[in-house]
Amino acid sequence: MTVTNWVEFFLGASAFSLIAAVIFARQVLGSEIGTASMRKIFAVMKEGAGALLKARYRTVAPVLGMVLASLFPTLAYGQTEHAGGGEANLTLPDLSTVNFLGMNGHALLTIGLLFCAGGLLFGLAIYVQLKNLPVHRTMLEISEMIYETCKTYLVTQGKFILLLWAFIAVIIALYFGYLAPVPGKSIAVTLPIILAFSLVGIAGSYGVAWFGIRVNTFANSRTAFAGLRGKPYPVYAIPLKAGMSIGMLLISVELLIMLFILLFVPRDYAGACFIGFAIGESLGAAALRIAGGIFTKIADIGADLMKIVFKIKEDDARNPGVIADCTGDNAGDSVGPSADGFETYGVTGVALITFILLAVKDPTTQVQLLVWIFTMRVAMLVSSAGAYFLNGAIAKAKYANSDDMDFETPLTSLVWITSITSIILTYIVTYLMIPDLGDGTLWWKLASIISCGTLAGAIIPELVKVFTSTKSSHVKEVVKSAQEGGASLGILSGFVAGNFSAYWLGLSMVALMSMGYYFSTGTSMVQLMLAPAVFAFGLVAFGFLGMGPVTIAVDSYGPVTDNAQSVYELSLIENVPGIEAELKRDYKFDVKFERAKHLLEANDGAGNTFKASAKPVLIGTAVVGATTMIFSIIMALTGGLTHDVEKLSLLHAPFLLGLICGGAMIYWFTGASTQAVTTGAYRAVEFIKKHIKLDGVEKASVADSKKVVEICTKYAQKGMLNIFLAVFFATLAFAFMEPFLFIGYLISIAIFGLYQAIFMANAGGAWDNAKKVVEVDMHQKGTPLHDATVIGDTVGDPFKDTSSVALNPVIKFTTLFGLLAVELAVTLSAQNPVLATSLAVAFFLVSVFFVHRSFYGMRIDTKESN
Repeated sequence: MTVTNWVEFFLGASAFSLIAAVIFARQVLGSEIGTASMRKIFAVMKEGAGALLKARYRTVAPVLGMVLASLFPTLAYGQTEHAGGGEANLTLPDLSTVNFLGMNGHALLTIGLLFCAGGLLFGLAIYVQLKNLPVHRTMLEISEMIYETCKTYLVTQGKFILLLWAFIAVIIALYFGYLAPVPGKSIAVTLPIILAFSLVGIAGSYGVAWFGIRVNTFANSRTAFAGLRGKPYPVYAIPLKAGMSIGMLLISVELLIMLFILLFVPRDYAGACFIGFAIGESLGAAALRIAGGIFTKIADIGADLMKIVFKIKEDDARNPGVIADCTGDNAGDSVGPSADGFETYGVTGVALITFILLAVKDPTTQVQLLVWIFTMRVAMLVSSAGAYFLNGAIAKAKYANSDDMDFETPLTSLVWITSITSIILTYIVTYLMIPDLGDGTLWWKLASIISCGTLAGAIIPELVKVFTSTKSSHVKEVVKSAQEGGASLGILSGFVAGNFSAYWLGLSMVALMSMGYYFSTGTSMVQLMLAPAVFAFGLVAFGFLGMGPVTIAVDSYGPVTDNAQSVYELSLIENVPGIEAELKRDYKFDVKFERAKHLLEANDGAGNTFKASAKPVLIGTAVVGATTMIFSIIMALTGGLTHDVEKLSLLHAPFLLGLICGGAMIYWFTGASTQAVTTGAYRAVEFIKKHIKLDGVEKASVADSKKVVEICTKYAQKGMLNIFLAVFFATLAFAFMEPFLFIGYLISIAIFGLYQAIFMANAGGAWDNAKKVVEVDMHQKGTPLHDATVIGDTVGDPFKDTSSVALNPVIKFTTLFGLLAVELAVTLSAQNPVLATSLAVAFFLVSVFFVHRSFYGMRIDTKESN
């Protein structure tokens, strides 16, 4: 392409994407997105594009180059000459060339497809069981209303994700279509395949999210109904069964798609297809996680504050914000984690595949490692299912007829049984698969490295409970502080819990990663691959996900228990004439209303704890897995560690500046996502205050409830649009500035993101369960102490369910997209460095525009009204 072609392509693509964004935003988000703001966007694009195209680049580019040089003195030099290729040149080895257990690798992994089908059937069977469980019509009506609002939300989100995909598709098309086409293959064939697999990734994240809300909205009403019997065991078993259904189906679908690419896509296409797939699922997860997190906390805060303002009970049916809160429980706490888990599992696998293809030179060893990793994934699917059934039998024998139970106990035992089972199976499978790899000791070293991650999947939840469980001293400290000092001291105690948790969880991850590093040392692994420590870190992340179905299950437990409590209250079942006789006649039990409410509230506390426990596991996987992906970029930039390695040092100024830039982006992101919640919650509270009717009505009108859902959706997407565009263009900008600055940037967002996410998630969890202690254990609803803990909970809402959890997909999306962005930047820079620096300035300014808009375009305007 000529220089003019490059400019026109970039400007045309950017203009098309931004115009599409504007049109979509105007249609979906409404006129409130701001005509003036849209005019500013058009003005910026029109002015920049007009100047560049009119001058045909030659006049404007030197000026932009000088601006860049003045703003970033260290970035005007050092662009490394580099031929494109990267992921397009990743060719899988022939899996049939190596035998395992009496058959070749291709045949063995084909059998794995049957296990994936079994996992799918497992998930679908539980789906049918949940649907057929008994439920009263009043509760079923509420759960179906929640599902209908969730469907509307998901359809809107689907359109939104496709808009965001247009931005990614432009870069994928440029990279694989012009810069680094698959060698020897027609672009007309390869490009559609790669784009199709990026859409498959989006569809996977989106599909499992949809399945998750359908299962959870079956389970919420059934759990509420089961509580009427006054026995705790069914109240525990139904949410866990729903979570396990989601976890098994999610992991099975992910593994099925990856095995399909590995087994049936031509080997010279597969590397690019894996990257396209990973980027697609990462985009889908990021959009659903961020927008869902904003939505759910707008609704949650809007509904919760009414308890203080009007002195009404939890989930009062007259409160029009409650249905939106229930929808948000699914949008943020079910849809988001399901998509996030799907993406985490896939991206970690792609990172390991990429590492093996880049760092391991011997094709036979490549086959051995690839087949071993995917066999391990199948084995871990089996171990999770087996552990679930074993733990279920133990829990049923112990609690089925009990009148009291600690809901956290069987959930804890499930996590530990799964971890132990997975570790044992890891050693067995590894020995059977690769007993002679290297010097004959590698099989147990690799199994030990994975086991470090699997052990982390059990240890981390235990540490999280120290700071977030209703029984923890930190949560009790929050309550005690609030008793004497009100909301202020309660909030400060939550900050203490969050900060302490970051220290202990951070050190625990370091310890487990250090163990993995220890096993990677020695000549045996060095002889097989470059940078074996990086491979070890990737395997630790892989081990984190060894209990994937169970991790997803205990995470999904929370939104079901939360919704079950709401469904009970919204159903007004206690007010149905003759309800006791009806339940006795139709369902053969004597109803216990007060006992049911107590059980549902107590179970919600356990759900809060285990929602909190899953978050550091996912963020830890993102950070550790990102290390492996960053290594792939380093390999491309240094020609396989043969040159420019010294630039990965603090002595190379751009690398240090990149470390600083990454921290800035993390703190901006947490502020921007919280700002979206703040503004949306303001609007929701404003509307609810005007329209809530407490006299003469039993329920809020459907129209008012839908309006609150509409407010939540609008501000979720406004916030998400700004955040995505700022992250997207920042990734391009820093990649184009200087490649080693970009490496520092990626490392920085991973490290800053890890600690920011842990701090925010666990501080929020402490505030949430402090409120639960006051409600359930102390029976002080409606008191000043309760008001104080409710305020603390509303502060913690965006902490734990918006900003912290969304950092996980943001880190992975930035790293994955960075694989393409940095290759694009380096190759273009080698051809024309002035153009590359000009584009760096342009992308940076666009990113700053949306960073600016994420606050100034989202501020509360008191002139507006609903």
